[in-house]
Amino acid sequence: MFRPVSPKLNVTVMEEGILRFWNSHSVFQKTLSEREGKPEYVFYEGPPTANGRPGVHHILSRAFKDIFPRYKTMRGYHVARRGGWDTHGLPVEIEVEKKLGFTNKQQIEDYGIAKFNELCRQSAFTYIQEWERLTDRIGYWVDLSTAYITYSNGYVESVWWILRQLWDKGLLYQGFKVVPYCPRCGTPLSDHEVALGYEDAEDPSVYVRLPLKDQPGTSLLIWTTTPWTLPANVAVAAHPDVEYVTVERALAEGGKERLILAEALLEKVFGDEPVSIVERFKGKHLKGKRYHPLFTFMPPDKPAHFVVLGDFVTTDEGSGLVHMAPAFGAEDMAVGVEEGLPLIMTVGPDGAFLPEVKPWGGKFVKDADPFIMQDLSDRGLLYKAGKITHTYPFCWRCSTPLLYYARPTWYIRTSQYKQQLVENNEKINWYPGHIKNGRFGNWLENNVDWALGRERYWGTPLPVWECDKCHRQHCIGSVEELSRLTGRDLAGMDPHRPYVDQITFGCDECDGTMRRVPELIDVWFDSGSMPVAQWHYPFENQAEFHNQFPADYICEAVDQTRGWFYSLHAISTLLFDRECYENVICLGLILDGEGQKMSKTRGNVVDPWEVLNQHGADAMRWYLYTASPPGQERRFSASLVEEVVRNFTLTLWNTYSFFVTYANLDRWTPEAGGDVHYSSLDLWLRSALHTLVKDVTVALENYDVLGATRPIQTFVDQLSNWYLRRSRRRFWKSESDADKQSAYVTLYEALVTISKLLAPTMPFLAEELYQNLVRTMDETAPLSVHLVEWPAFDETMMDEKLNREMSLVMRLASLGHAARNKANRKVRQPLAECAYSVGSLEERKVVEQYADLLADELNVKKVSVLDTAAVAVSFSINPLPKQLGQKYGNRYPAIRQAILALDTETVANRLLAGESIQVVVNDEVLEILPEEVEVRAQARSGYAVSYEGAYVAALVTELTPELIQEGLAREFIRRVQDLRKSAEFNISDRIRVVYQASPLLKQAVEAFRDYIMTETLTAELVAEDSMPIGLTTMSDMFDDEEMTIAISKIR
Repeated sequence: MFRPVSPKLNVTVMEEGILRFWNSHSVFQKTLSEREGKPEYVFYEGPPTANGRPGVHHILSRAFKDIFPRYKTMRGYHVARRGGWDTHGLPVEIEVEKKLGFTNKQQIEDYGIAKFNELCRQSAFTYIQEWERLTDRIGYWVDLSTAYITYSNGYVESVWWILRQLWDKGLLYQGFKVVPYCPRCGTPLSDHEVALGYEDAEDPSVYVRLPLKDQPGTSLLIWTTTPWTLPANVAVAAHPDVEYVTVERALAEGGKERLILAEALLEKVFGDEPVSIVERFKGKHLKGKRYHPLFTFMPPDKPAHFVVLGDFVTTDEGSGLVHMAPAFGAEDMAVGVEEGLPLIMTVGPDGAFLPEVKPWGGKFVKDADPFIMQDLSDRGLLYKAGKITHTYPFCWRCSTPLLYYARPTWYIRTSQYKQQLVENNEKINWYPGHIKNGRFGNWLENNVDWALGRERYWGTPLPVWECDKCHRQHCIGSVEELSRLTGRDLAGMDPHRPYVDQITFGCDECDGTMRRVPELIDVWFDSGSMPVAQWHYPFENQAEFHNQFPADYICEAVDQTRGWFYSLHAISTLLFDRECYENVICLGLILDGEGQKMSKTRGNVVDPWEVLNQHGADAMRWYLYTASPPGQERRFSASLVEEVVRNFTLTLWNTYSFFVTYANLDRWTPEAGGDVHYSSLDLWLRSALHTLVKDVTVALENYDVLGATRPIQTFVDQLSNWYLRRSRRRFWKSESDADKQSAYVTLYEALVTISKLLAPTMPFLAEELYQNLVRTMDETAPLSVHLVEWPAFDETMMDEKLNREMSLVMRLASLGHAARNKANRKVRQPLAECAYSVGSLEERKVVEQYADLLADELNVKKVSVLDTAAVAVSFSINPLPKQLGQKYGNRYPAIRQAILALDTETVANRLLAGESIQVVVNDEVLEILPEEVEVRAQARSGYAVSYEGAYVAALVTELTPELIQEGLAREFIRRVQDLRKSAEFNISDRIRVVYQASPLLKQAVEAFRDYIMTETLTAELVAEDSMPIGLTTMSDMFDDEEMTIAISKIR
């Protein structure tokens, strides 16, 4: 006997029971131990930071990460699934700063780096219990007992070893460049970090006059969105080949002025204002022209304030003349080096103007913009000012606007390996595929050197020591090397600041002292080093490293193309000249139920626990898998997950409950079989099932999550709403014949197979089905569905012809139901006939072959095939003027006339079948497409019609007295069955029915007495003038008929 299953499912109770089963039986650990020695399938877990609470987006990534390790385990692979924690960097520092109330780096220095970093170490795991609880609840199997931790000594030492390899290759260097810089955090950022923080921002849009020294009354007109950089201006750039003009315009206060700008931008700058062009010339003629400086706070130490030429100047916006401040722009810096321009640094590390910039010294530069603009206006140098909304980079951790500073920092020469980065990317399978040569490929093609240095406190220290006298530099690659150089055993030392900063040793080339440079490294280098550092390679675990590199599969959100995906790829390429991972899924963003970005300010952030507690983990996972392709954005809300429970989970559960209930009633077991004689419906379901196994297997092998989930959903719908509905009488009948046996065998095979196919995606429900359907019957079966072998498909069972035929039958049945809805005829009301028009002779044979099945499904007495649809429907066609007029212009009237001259039914049938038609106009043959002609169908008298493409269902709607009587009898049956259910009778209980009914209904009951008694397991059906007392009773009225019934069990 199977364990009884209630049709009422409490999802959370079921899932929590499965969790207890997994934990008490150590099922996850068994998936590891039982596959030891098998081929390895390598999965890398992108390490989260546990000092923040997990959200819905973390469930998204964890759900997708979980599929393939589960699947590959069932395919016989050993999948280690080692977890990890990202514990360094600004995310942790900022959290500690908030707790301490700090707002700048100096406060950290005053507090003490040692105490601050100890708080960071503690903070790194603030929410680890929440992470572990959520990870467990959603069924994400990852080994956290052996999780790597990026702040551990062994991990840091391996990172040092990697940096030493890059140093020995000449790839690690110190440079002075313009870098994106966060004044709040006080540190540069790498380009891939910048890419994580772009947002729309409103900034000033100002046009400024630069009066020429040798042409009084004439000014260069420049445009900028960063007025704060103007005090550092040293030059103006023009494009040598762009056409420039000098224009004259009237001044509001009287007089005239002349301005120089690109001719292409005249309208954008002046709009409707009348200006006259005085002179035209190429930009190269502006070279060397000198202008008066806007500000003189910090006098330049080289020649400045003249025009230079640059091919980077465009006429897309602005004035075509570019203000140059080499201290605050990468292109400006490059031109400055080429032209020998001075570098005027007006801003300090905190983002505030230096004291020399006297009016605004100490003021944050963005806050100073209005004052600078007012100063320029007061001096008559501001032509006009406005606002512009554009995309601007913000710090990805603290949301401060980034500034571009010229600063010394450390770099990795990734640009030297650009070709190898691109070539290794070609070996990776990306999902979705367009990421490969799109977002990620473009990023690699435009690769710039990795800005590695960070001027912070909690992170992996850059292991470079520099002599305080001769400035020789040396990169340390291990603790053992550092011990040797210092002459003391440093094993067990804390490699973090401030302790590592206190370690010094003598310089080999002079009598100076080698001291560590102050920088830490980019935290993304930490996480990108995990394939090596998680094993403390090369210092130990060499076999483990080689066994677990590269990864077969990784998965994160699409923003990691410039984060973790890039850091893994770059480090692996520079270190080993090979790819780090072979398959990667990029996930789109999570939006709220209305399609809006989730944010705390909007108040639309969904608490994952609310959804889990209401609808369970399986439904949440399934929704995330099936809502859209992985790379696309997806809406998320509790109601959307609830739809999964209602439309998919409960559909499968009800089928499962039905099977168990009737199997137990008949004492059927899987061993009860013998020779099975399958019906055509059984053969179809088995064919569809094995086709499903093949399709899901192929999809999973190709990392196609939609292809591995949506077909299961379709199959379950067909299993419940077609196979089971069409087979119910086979289970209901009392005799246990071969037909009933084949129905049990077929349904059992389908449910057990579905439990296995669902194991990677809905692990809880899969386990529930497996434990009852398999383990209850066979205690020697594998302990868990997650320990069984993946189901194999049998090609000989897959009948494509049968699949196509049944697909057509289901489609025709759907059309028949649609026609009944149009006729407003209830499902229980039998009708005389449904006639079909189909597209081919082969399809006519299918209708004839399955006529009885269609008749039973549609509750009609007869199913036939129309020789022509015109018997039941009249067509009209309407050439569409918008589509045809736009395409053919003034030829439309003639084309319309030619279309209308064709045989209407022939044209309609072709167009409805999605085929084009041809007309001849002025001896020219034109092809008219289906979307260019509207086809209208009108049912003829006595029919209700529904059509789709070439298929037409015509339902005869006339009701005879006999049909009406049968319809009333069926309605009576439904009331008896409802009363049985509300009285909580068992489905096998035989009953006595006493009833009162209006005359017409009573006639119908008596006419169909035997049918009613068989359908309701009624042993006695009695009409009484008065109803007995004490029985379960109900009264109802339908179709103008009244009835009262009372039922009781027959003991």
